[in-house]
Amino acid sequence: MSSPWTWHGGGLSAARAHFGDGPHPWLDLSTGINPHAWPGASDMAIEWRRLPEEADLRALEEAAAAHFGTDPDHVCALPGTEIGLRLTGGILPGPARYIAPSYRTHGEIFDEATPVARDKLAIAGDATVILANPNNPDGRITERSTLIAMLERQDRAAWLILDEAFADADPAHSMAPYIADDRRMIVFRSFGKFFGLAGLRLGFLLGPRPVIAKMRRKLGAWPVSAATIAIGTAAYRDRGWIDGMRARLFVEAQALDAALANSGHDPIGDCPLFRLIETEDAQALFERLARQAILARPFDYEPRWLRFGLPGSEAGLARLASALRHG
Repeated sequence: MSSPWTWHGGGLSAARAHFGDGPHPWLDLSTGINPHAWPGASDMAIEWRRLPEEADLRALEEAAAAHFGTDPDHVCALPGTEIGLRLTGGILPGPARYIAPSYRTHGEIFDEATPVARDKLAIAGDATVILANPNNPDGRITERSTLIAMLERQDRAAWLILDEAFADADPAHSMAPYIADDRRMIVFRSFGKFFGLAGLRLGFLLGPRPVIAKMRRKLGAWPVSAATIAIGTAAYRDRGWIDGMRARLFVEAQALDAALANSGHDPIGDCPLFRLIETEDAQALFERLARQAILARPFDYEPRWLRFGLPGSEAGLARLASALRHG
């Protein structure tokens, strides 16, 4: 099955055009974006008449670095991690191996890139490795000890590229604190998923200073907007909201687990922003839910999989649970 909603999450317009609208508003569970967005963005005064100030960009990177647990000198703001990942192919050497299944972009960063299964990580030390942690779409986490061992057995020409787009919900497994000039490792972090503001298009490259300098040259002046800088800086400094949201997401993930289990499915994954199920009738289940204005995420490369983001409310969870049980 290939369709607009299998390429990536968020294909709500295509789903509405195909399935139509019903008596209930659409419930979009196709992404892993936090349904509870950071609330301060709408109240901020943005200076639209001037170009972004260099000092403000550095303040954003300092706030992000404190959140990640690394030095600001190792942090470079990006107009979204998608662009940063694609630019990396011109900065780091290939060939590369990317863990599959995961993000499609990972296979397109280097001209010479081959997929490797997660259980084959032990033989990947002779090439640059691209790995999402937590992984998408299965939400599985690779432990720090495994990643450190990978670094230790890499060839001198190989790098470890970690995509930590979903790491903010639980930073315990992040490798950001291990970034150093003498480690051949870079980490990508995403703002929009945890803070629920994906439209802002903000991400970060964490790496050795020479890599940061090369990325800055590729990005040029003013890589992100004044609004992005202001909102990102304030959100990363909002420790009370961050701590409270982490606790809330774990509670809501447990509730989603219960709803899936009560309908006969075994939820897969450790990332609290989404869960994956495996079922022989995934396509039929996707269409049944879509006809009730509930959009899940199917996968053309694995037709038995269906992924669910957090509903974001008790009413949304009840709608999903009812649709799963009764069709």
